[in-house]
Amino acid sequence: MDILRELAQSRKYTLHSHTQFCDGRAPMQNFVVEAIKEGFTHYGFSPHSPVPLESPCNMSMDDVPAYLAEVDRLRDAYGDRIKLYAAMEIDYLGPQWGPSNEYFVGLPLDYRIGSVHFIPTQDGELIDIDGSADRFKVNMAYKFRDDIRYVVETFFNASAAMLEAGGFDIMGHFDKVAQNASAYMPGIEDKQWFMSLADSLVDLICERKPIVEINTKAKVIHGRIFPSERYLPRLIDAGVPIVVNSDAHVPALINASRDYGFELIDKLSNTTSHASRYAVATKA
Repeated sequence: MDILRELAQSRKYTLHSHTQFCDGRAPMQNFVVEAIKEGFTHYGFSPHSPVPLESPCNMSMDDVPAYLAEVDRLRDAYGDRIKLYAAMEIDYLGPQWGPSNEYFVGLPLDYRIGSVHFIPTQDGELIDIDGSADRFKVNMAYKFRDDIRYVVETFFNASAAMLEAGGFDIMGHFDKVAQNASAYMPGIEDKQWFMSLADSLVDLICERKPIVEINTKAKVIHGRIFPSERYLPRLIDAGVPIVVNSDAHVPALINASRDYGFELIDKLSNTTSHASRYAVATKA
């Protein structure tokens, strides 16, 4: 699927959402009904992928056929009003598991989002560093020896390794670690070592030019987007294609803060030499 071509004539879309098959809090049909109500033309489902460990946030392999069947059922029921896509947000766990894994390559998905949520502790145990700031602080103490630099370095290194391995169409929230890291250590994003790690990943993204999402999920509650506004000028100037996704877990938030994402793109792309290339993915 050519994502940029699919979205070239519409801004009323989101390609990142979570429903009852993972940690979303409503059935898929509820999201479709809300998307039509909001005037969306395109809507993508992207449950957190199966992973080879216990995780309450990820779907199981056993549920994958039911998920794909539900997408087909909803296409039959609503396909005359909205275009629906079957996707996954695939967790990169290292060379042994990620978007390029043959299991995911073999699934009949319209596109794949590659994201990092789990990183290994110093002892090799995979821990989900997403979720609440309180849980993150507990994991810092009991799993990561309160070494925030290790956590941040490992996250960005894993993100770079995922980009090198490929197998995905959209790179998900590539600086998501900053949210919980900032709650744990206020001001961490202005530390030179943090900026160096983030800048190195941005350099690689600008070189490889995967589609990157502006993820607006956290704007309403936490006042931030992913990636941070500080990285967008470089991405836009390099001609990295961008889509704006809400990453909604409840139907009411499928369009939350997406206008803010487009406003940023419009403002920045008008001042760069790559504005026309950018417009393919972002202008109606």
